[in-house]
Amino acid sequence: MSGSMPFYQKHHRHYDRGYRSRETESKLSQYQTSSRYTAGSSTSEKDHTFIKPLFSHREPTYLAVDKENQIIGYVVPIFRGSQEFVTGFSNTEEARVRDTAAYMARRDLFTSGLEMERSEQISRRETMRESAERISLNKRIYEHGEHFKRINEDSLMHAPEFVIKPRSHTVWEKQCVRLHCTVSGWPDPRVVWYKNNVAIDPIGNAGKYKLESRYSVHSLEINRCDFDDTAQYHVSAMNSKGEQSAYASVVVKRFKGEIDESLPSPRRKYGPVSEYGINFQTHIVDKFGVSFGREGETMSLGCTVIIYPTLHLYKPEVQWYRDDVLLSPSKWNHMHWSGDRATLTLTHLNKEDEGLYTLRVTTKSGYETYSAYVFVKDADAEVERAPGAPLDVRCLDANKDYIIVTWKQPAVDGGDSILGYFVDRCEVGTTHWIQCNDTPVKFARFPVTGLVEGRSYLFRVRAINKSGMSRPSRVSEPVAAMDPSDRARMRGTSAPWTGQIIVTEEEPAEGVVPGRPLELQVTEATKNYVVLSWNPPGEKGLEGVMYYVEKCVSGTDSWQRVNTEIPVKSPRFALFDLAEGKSYSFRVRCCNSAGVGEPSDPTEAITVGDKLDIPSAPSKVVPTRNTDTSVVVSWVASSEAKELVGYYIEGSIEGSNVWEPCNNKPVKATRFICHGLMTGEKYMFRVRAVNAAGLSQFSPESEAVEVKAAIASPAPPYGITVLECVCDSMVLAWKQPSFIGGADITGYFVDYREVTDGVPGKWHEANIKAISDRAYRVSDLKENRKYQFQVRAANMAGVGIPSLPSNTFLCEEWTIAVPGPPHDLQVREVRNDSLVLLWKPPVYQGRDPVNGFYIDIKEADAPEEVWRGVNNKATEKTFIKIKNLKEGERFVFRVRAQNKAGVGECSDVTEPVPALTKPGTKEIVVDVNDDGIISLNYEFCDLTPDSKFVWSKNYEEITDSSRLTIETKGNNSFTYYNYYAVFTLQIQTGSHSIFKLVIPLKSELAVELLEKGKVRFWLQADKISANGKVDYIFNEKAVSQGEKYKMNFDKNTGVIEMIMESLTPADEGTFTFQLQDGKATNQSSLVLIGDVFKALQKESEFQKKEWVRKQGPHFIEYLGYEVTPECCVILKCKVGNVKKETSAHWYKDGREIKSDEHLGFTEGVLKLEIAQISKKDAGVYEVVLKDDRGKDTSTLNLTDQGFKDLMNEVFSFIANSSTALKITSTDQGIRLYTFVSYYNDLLQVTWHYKDSAIAFSDRIKSGVVGEQLWLQITEPTEKDMGKYAIEFNDGKGGLRRTVELSGQGETIIISRARVAGGLPDVVTIQEGKALNLTCNISGDPVPEVTWLKNDREITSDDHCILKFASGKFASFIITGVNTSDSGKYSILVKNKYGTESGDFTVSVFIPDEAGGKKNKSGPNLVVNMYK
Repeated sequence: MSGSMPFYQKHHRHYDRGYRSRETESKLSQYQTSSRYTAGSSTSEKDHTFIKPLFSHREPTYLAVDKENQIIGYVVPIFRGSQEFVTGFSNTEEARVRDTAAYMARRDLFTSGLEMERSEQISRRETMRESAERISLNKRIYEHGEHFKRINEDSLMHAPEFVIKPRSHTVWEKQCVRLHCTVSGWPDPRVVWYKNNVAIDPIGNAGKYKLESRYSVHSLEINRCDFDDTAQYHVSAMNSKGEQSAYASVVVKRFKGEIDESLPSPRRKYGPVSEYGINFQTHIVDKFGVSFGREGETMSLGCTVIIYPTLHLYKPEVQWYRDDVLLSPSKWNHMHWSGDRATLTLTHLNKEDEGLYTLRVTTKSGYETYSAYVFVKDADAEVERAPGAPLDVRCLDANKDYIIVTWKQPAVDGGDSILGYFVDRCEVGTTHWIQCNDTPVKFARFPVTGLVEGRSYLFRVRAINKSGMSRPSRVSEPVAAMDPSDRARMRGTSAPWTGQIIVTEEEPAEGVVPGRPLELQVTEATKNYVVLSWNPPGEKGLEGVMYYVEKCVSGTDSWQRVNTEIPVKSPRFALFDLAEGKSYSFRVRCCNSAGVGEPSDPTEAITVGDKLDIPSAPSKVVPTRNTDTSVVVSWVASSEAKELVGYYIEGSIEGSNVWEPCNNKPVKATRFICHGLMTGEKYMFRVRAVNAAGLSQFSPESEAVEVKAAIASPAPPYGITVLECVCDSMVLAWKQPSFIGGADITGYFVDYREVTDGVPGKWHEANIKAISDRAYRVSDLKENRKYQFQVRAANMAGVGIPSLPSNTFLCEEWTIAVPGPPHDLQVREVRNDSLVLLWKPPVYQGRDPVNGFYIDIKEADAPEEVWRGVNNKATEKTFIKIKNLKEGERFVFRVRAQNKAGVGECSDVTEPVPALTKPGTKEIVVDVNDDGIISLNYEFCDLTPDSKFVWSKNYEEITDSSRLTIETKGNNSFTYYNYYAVFTLQIQTGSHSIFKLVIPLKSELAVELLEKGKVRFWLQADKISANGKVDYIFNEKAVSQGEKYKMNFDKNTGVIEMIMESLTPADEGTFTFQLQDGKATNQSSLVLIGDVFKALQKESEFQKKEWVRKQGPHFIEYLGYEVTPECCVILKCKVGNVKKETSAHWYKDGREIKSDEHLGFTEGVLKLEIAQISKKDAGVYEVVLKDDRGKDTSTLNLTDQGFKDLMNEVFSFIANSSTALKITSTDQGIRLYTFVSYYNDLLQVTWHYKDSAIAFSDRIKSGVVGEQLWLQITEPTEKDMGKYAIEFNDGKGGLRRTVELSGQGETIIISRARVAGGLPDVVTIQEGKALNLTCNISGDPVPEVTWLKNDREITSDDHCILKFASGKFASFIITGVNTSDSGKYSILVKNKYGTESGDFTVSVFIPDEAGGKKNKSGPNLVVNMYK
């Protein structure tokens, strides 16, 4: 049955019944019911309970789907009969259905047909209600499931699908084509475009491909298609669920015969790309800068290209652009690639070559570009004040009989307005130039006629003013004089699989007169010519058509044929010799062999004259500082400018009124950078516009602007490291910013913050005043805390943004033995095979001082394992020259310091440095002219106003200006030193000086005395050749070898000398040695006049006498004295050339005191000892040394000042031998004392108290006991405390010994034993009475108390009671005094700190002896002595 099923049933899941009508379904249900009843009648009753449905069990569905099983909605089915919906019911439902079926069977037996119909309707209503409930439930279940699908993205994901696929295209060359597609999928697919199964990289082919993706619509745009773009393209869409691709082809067709030779040739496939899977890194170094040239010169632009990794024979795509236009090799442009350097050579500069040149290096991984501007000045005019040459000569329209030539006006008019231009032509293959116009044309466009069809021509243009003719412009590209219809007749396309396809026109129809030309119009109109153009007639297949051109003066009906002789073949024509100011109309007729056709519709009346006006002047010229040699000039464009060619900018130094062009090729932008200006000068600028009609008036002059580099705040420093760390401070170092903002960095600011548990705190300033060094100690930190740091750089423009926070450093004191890392590594003098590395020693020295450095090197991209040492032996210097580097390779360096403990931590690694000599780098040059003038010269071209030259020796700036002369002229620096040294130059300033070529001298001319009083004049040259010679000059007269002068010249050592036997008064004057060695000269003079000469002459005579003296016994050292530590004085002298017969005699004041006979030595010392010197030893001492050869005398005066000096030296020994002042306690008080090794009565000492000399008294005394010098203070008090000193006077400032009477002295004063109160001098008492005396005693420890009577100790008994209570109170009691008790009594108290006594006298009287005393029983005497 399915084979005959209609197509519309196959697309529905319920095709078996769903399409039937209600009536048909009801009949079928009745038929099935009756069939079941018939079958069931022959079975038992038991069998009826197990009746099964006719169809197998199947889960019903009510979702409508399309042919691809996609859900498109819900379906509510119509009633299909009871048995249809029995399937899928529950057991209860099946039982009810069975009951219904049994009922229907019974109904057939016992009821009529009406009752059966009613029963069926009831059953139908029940079934429909159940079905509707089931559909509602299923819908809710479905919606619930869909809701959870939307929540779970995994259920929504599906593979990409192309809704719209890309289409194939066929296009012409230089057209653009766009391929686009629409892609669906979730997640959003990633779309990649491929060309011939190679992924397209829009970055590596910038400008060629453009990729866009918007709202699932993806497109690939191919710009300016060329033949090589013919390929199969496919787009791939991929996500996590899968990938899909779609394909399209692009065919690029080409016109036959008009192939652009500059287009690249088709690539060939040589198998897999060698660089597949490699990520290239491209670096352009050794770049060319802004360049200036002159017409006719040759210029080369080059850059070194470093590509890593390096692949053998791999060549990147190297392209050169001028003003964003790709350059192709030609006779004007030569391009070369040497494997690592790209070079563009401009063989013959013209103003057309001026512009922005860009080098573009493309690899699979991307591209790198570099750009710089090239300026081309006019060549010197052949005629003074003649204009510059025109430029950019081109041919716009080529026909068989004329060509329209265009050009651009020059920027330089020579000072006079340009009167016009002459156009010259030259047939290719010849050198004969023919002038095309007899009178100059002012319009920068001219149709050249009189050409020979089929021949090729070159064109050039010359400008003229009243002073003369300019140089000719660069010649145009060759162009053929050919009718455009001839070119269009043959067209072709090419494809990789078909080659060339030639398309020809249809066979012409003969005998048919052509119709009217169409769309006639005037395309160009000047006062010199009018150009017409039209379209051929609309009929096809006509026999070769030609044209006649007719003109008519406005206001007349007279048409005049212009080309009466030969009709033209091309549908354009140039008319000359029209009357300026008149109006004309034009029309064209077609003709062929069949005849002349009807004329075209005439043009509107055209007045002969220039239709293109000169543009208006620009305005609002604003110059802005850019660099130290350039200014950015911007302006407002001309308000009225049609067919604008560009603008010319001129500049003038303020006040000079001399204007120079800034560009010689018009620029279309309204902004231009004027280079080549003088630094520090003020310039004004003006601009004018140019089009084919001419040049506009100049704009108003701008404000003056000083040529100076624009400045900005510097970039942030980087590379913060710790050089030293103590408990509360750290020394930081960092690297200079990569961009300093155009001005020198004036200082740095450091901030710090504490980091607690990984959470940084608030920033705090470490320094308020800027620091100039790139190292700084941050103080007031907390030990064992963690900190981060940031640094900001400042220049005159302001403070830059801070650096990134440093790593977190722990503030704890370093205790390592080895030194810390060196810092501030700098690279100088970079050349192709060498460089110089400088550094600063580490701040942290370690346990011992740093004694050397090691330098490591490796390639920049090499792994850490390949570090290697530069020096095997540590260098003590802080610089090193590293040689034998590989040219072009990039290197990094690091330095390690060492001390006795070992090698310390490495410094920070330098930035990668390529081993390449920068273009324009020059070395120090030594130049010598014919006059023997030498200059030590260095030239640097990129100076700024703030730059300066700094000459250095051993990379340390030379600050001794007295030995160095420097001048500055322009970019040159010159200097000279009188000795050989290694010179280097650090570019910071400019200088220059010139000197004669000199022979360097190790020493200038000097004089010295030889034995016998001979006088030697000498000097030493540093280096001199065998051809060197010397002239000896005295008072401007040459002297020569003779009896008086002896000369010697040792050329090996450079020593030159002249010896004289003696000096006479006639020898007073100037001595000069003049040296010459080739062109090098030098001289040195010595002036001996006045006191200098007399002293030298006297010394010479003395030396001569000395020599005579030394022939016999003589004194090597004359008589002198020596003081020993024991303060003995020894007179001694050293003698020589003695023998046994030689005697020595000592004298004092002319009286011999000692004689030494028969000395037993040849050379020795004679001595005379004075043990204890005193005043009696003063005198004049003399020693006489004599034998048969002669005698010699030595005298020593020890009187007056001589004796005083001797004693002062003795006193100095005594003073130095003194011991420190000490304090001791005596019975009377305190004693200060010092000991000396020897005391002399002549020694003068002074005692001081509080820096004042002590005035001695009975209480304070000084003295000497043996070798002890003392100061006694009797009964000291607290007022005596303070600083005491003893001063020894030795005539040289003396020596002091001091002691502070505090501490021990204070203890002695306070704690010494003393009687606190005073005793009565006399006690008078009556006999028989009792005497009681009590006094207060003090002291610590408690003093011992002794009572004396008449200086004899007494003891306590019954008569005399002595008491000492509580360590404070001493009592003296006599119970009954008698006359024997009269006498002198004393109390003596003593402890370890001192002794003190109190005296009193007791006088006992008898009453009868008293005379006036009658009462014998007077009171007892009690005396209490308390303080």
